[in-house]
Amino acid sequence: MKRVFLIVLDSVGIGEMPDAAEYGDAGSNTLLAASKSRYFSMPNMRKLGFFNIDGVRIGEKEENPPGSYARMEELSKGKDTTIGHWEIAGIVSKAPLPVYPQGFPDDLIEEFKRRTKRGVLCNRPYSGTEVIKDYGERHLRTGDLIVYTSADSVFQIAAHENLVPTEALYEYCKIAREMLQGEHGVGRVIARPFTGACGSFVRTSGRHDYSLEPPGITMLDQLKAEGYDVVSIGKIIDIFAGRGITEYQRTSGNAEGIRQTLAYMKREFNGLCFTNLVDYDMLYGHRNDVDGYAKALTEFDMQLPKLLENLGKEDVLMITADHGCDPSTASTDHSREYTPFLMIGEGVPAGINYGTRKGFCDIAATILNCFGLSAQCQGISMI
Repeated sequence: MKRVFLIVLDSVGIGEMPDAAEYGDAGSNTLLAASKSRYFSMPNMRKLGFFNIDGVRIGEKEENPPGSYARMEELSKGKDTTIGHWEIAGIVSKAPLPVYPQGFPDDLIEEFKRRTKRGVLCNRPYSGTEVIKDYGERHLRTGDLIVYTSADSVFQIAAHENLVPTEALYEYCKIAREMLQGEHGVGRVIARPFTGACGSFVRTSGRHDYSLEPPGITMLDQLKAEGYDVVSIGKIIDIFAGRGITEYQRTSGNAEGIRQTLAYMKREFNGLCFTNLVDYDMLYGHRNDVDGYAKALTEFDMQLPKLLENLGKEDVLMITADHGCDPSTASTDHSREYTPFLMIGEGVPAGINYGTRKGFCDIAATILNCFGLSAQCQGISMI
């Protein structure tokens, strides 16, 4: 029984990439920002080799770390969840997904209104928490849907659960996903249900992402085709539009994601368990909450010993990220950053610095190599 556990710490970047200024992200460093909080503590990740990664400028280096590590440089043109995860799975996106800094075109919005039989509010880039604060009361009064975007390639629909049941909101998202193809093929359509009274609206855990299908073969496709189990925990199944997944567990946040990962460590399966821990990005990065971000990193570090204790003899644990989201900058959007990569297991060389890898896709090739498979996707194995 051979298993790889791949955990994505969503948005935990480790410093600006050379082209960060082109994305408006010069100087961004998510990990460094969080480390300045008094709530930051990651001794277990340090012991694994986290602070030994090239460019990481916090804490003390570990002299003989049991893990191997690398700094990952994104080759794709973008800095969003979809493109980041696709590249981790072996697809490099040469063209960025479309973004809408002025809002979506009138003809597209009119078609959406016609098909949903509802009006539209906002239609411009907005913070998810601010948009329900500013448009929530009008939404309840008119029944119009709150449609907004961000610096990322997303079409987001917010609606109050008392007015638009969550399942109805999901149907509206499916309509939008069907419409948004080709030149308007945004990476994700996202359902953003909220609840509460005017002045105290809060988003619920009913978020649901509807992604484009990956445009090529991923490591997930290849593993599934070879008869391996491919387990999705968190929003992985949504990011890959369900493709290449054999079973899945959606989660309400980091704590449940870690619990589900631990549960699969105690189960018998043969293949990949792919986990996304979203709270860093969704709850703290986008809200510029440095202390919250630091607390979430500290909590993961506290859970790391349990993950390591439950690794089997043939198991490999890998930890990485998909982009940055520096909570200390004026921006509330993702940031173009290097990401970390850590790997540990009895069959993995210890203490090796793989340097800066050109492409998140090297993770895909490394995972496939763990199973004795030659990658049909992009990437070069590190082992």
